[in-house]
Amino acid sequence: MAEASPPCIRLAGVTIRLGDRKIQENMSFSLAQGEFVALLGPNGAGKSTLLKLLLGLLRPASGEVLVLGSPPRTGNQDIGYLPQFLNLESMNTLRARDVVGFGLDGHRWGIGLPNRNRERALDEVLQEVDALTFADAAFDELSGGERQRLFLAQALVSKPRLLLLDEPLASLDIAHTQEVIALITKVCRARNITVLLVTHDVNPLLPSIDKVLYLANGQSALGRPDDVVTTEVLSRLYGSRVEVVTALDRKFVVGAET
Repeated sequence: MAEASPPCIRLAGVTIRLGDRKIQENMSFSLAQGEFVALLGPNGAGKSTLLKLLLGLLRPASGEVLVLGSPPRTGNQDIGYLPQFLNLESMNTLRARDVVGFGLDGHRWGIGLPNRNRERALDEVLQEVDALTFADAAFDELSGGERQRLFLAQALVSKPRLLLLDEPLASLDIAHTQEVIALITKVCRARNITVLLVTHDVNPLLPSIDKVLYLANGQSALGRPDDVVTTEVLSRLYGSRVEVVTALDRKFVVGAET
């Protein structure tokens, strides 16, 4: 029997604090390589904070965190990261491919000098996210959906094994939301990348994701959407009665701040 591969992410007994505020307590879960997981919960539950923990930008108050088999560290090229907030004005004078190039050399001053291998890597990832046709367009001429493709390409160009996406769907309309989800799903399956995607609405993701990680009231629950997004589980997390209603293949959470 083949030996099971180690988890991509493993937290054991982790407590997260920001100053005097306890964000999560005794958090334990594992994500396997290649899993597509939606990270849900109300504002302030610690979704973005958890990503920063995995990136090595924060340390737990207690417990053990392993990412790709090692403690988190900053600058890990095996992790692709798309933050929630980006300085878009600084990109307006750049070409689309230059924005993607920051994923290879954004730690250097200025735009990286062109070379054959670098340009090949950019072309490959631009094609993967269906952005090659506007690769030389100015960033400020692109639609929201096109920009999000570039940011996804930027996170992918270093060929990471883990992809952390902080609300990549927040500013998109329904059509572009579906396009971006389809791209992320395709990349996750083709590359066998673990994807942890922060969102406030799980419904567009239900056909694609493997699991849901739900954070609320300092507690967490991980499992299949039908096992986690339930009245019983969310009521336990919130510490008060929460109703989950399913209608037209969508889940609606009633009685909780979402």
